Amino acid sequence: MQITGPGRPLELAARSPTRPAPGQVLLRVAACGVCRTDLHVVDGELPWPGHPVVPGHEIVGRVVETGPGVEQFRSGERIGVPWLGWTCGRCDYCATGRENLCDHAKFTGYDFDGGYADYTLADSRYCFALPVEYGDAEAAPLLCAGLIGYRALVMAGEARRLGIYGFGAAAHIVAQVARFQGRQLFAFARPGDIEARRFALALGASWAGDSTEMPPEPLDAAILFAPVGALVPAALRAVAKGGTVVCAGIHMSDIPSFPYEILWGERRIVSVANLTRRDGTEFLQLAPRVPVTTKVETFTLEQANEALARLREGRISGAAVLLMG
Repeated sequence: MQITGPGRPLELAARSPTRPAPGQVLLRVAACGVCRTDLHVVDGELPWPGHPVVPGHEIVGRVVETGPGVEQFRSGERIGVPWLGWTCGRCDYCATGRENLCDHAKFTGYDFDGGYADYTLADSRYCFALPVEYGDAEAAPLLCAGLIGYRALVMAGEARRLGIYGFGAAAHIVAQVARFQGRQLFAFARPGDIEARRFALALGASWAGDSTEMPPEPLDAAILFAPVGALVPAALRAVAKGGTVVCAGIHMSDIPSFPYEILWGERRIVSVANLTRRDGTEFLQLAPRVPVTTKVETFTLEQANEALARLREGRISGAAVLLMG
């Protein structure tokens, strides 16, 4: 399934698999998560890459063929492919372990074709072995919702009272890790979304309310998964002095002006950009220990537009995943 321009629906396209170049692996895709970043690409909220592209960057697949120089993976092995698909390895960011900030980075399902397909190519350096405890569909959300959520949780520091705004795919994974770490969780859902509140409480939240409400006690940190800029001032009001507001999305609507007094007191706003391979290694080792359980709704590849529409409308509980074949 490919998109040929911003705002257009995905279209089926027939392509023959391409043999892997040096350092690449050719995968037969088993499952691919449907992520909000895919929506940002399809809806034109991210700059159009200038060419038709197959979305999808939560890819679970099995190696069909390895290119020259690939030694860490073998034919038949199950591996995962995330959003960050390539970096230059030479810039100051890459040299200091901050490859997520590489100015020359390329991204799966955006700069090059992703996993809404039967086959895909990937740079072997940016692929991960997957925990055997997870089936294909259950593993897919770990590769972005899980990885970006984990990085956002690390950015929240040692916060004991943690707020999460936007209770979707990433939040339902982060909530489990936060509770495993002994944190107290406060969940904020879109106004009127009773089901999301119930979901959060079932995952161990101490309190769940509308995003317009204040929590019953001040937070040490808040993570925003909802791409709504107006939530930044709301979260600043909810965190105590010294607290952190983590903006975890790759895209967010404009943040409205707000009075300095709600930032004062050494509160801070930080953003999460992409992920590093270290994030992936750490999280994929941690997930089965928690253990993280992913709640998924599955769709066929031909139902990709339906899955995106339901995600756009907030009608997915947990994570949407495409199953191939």
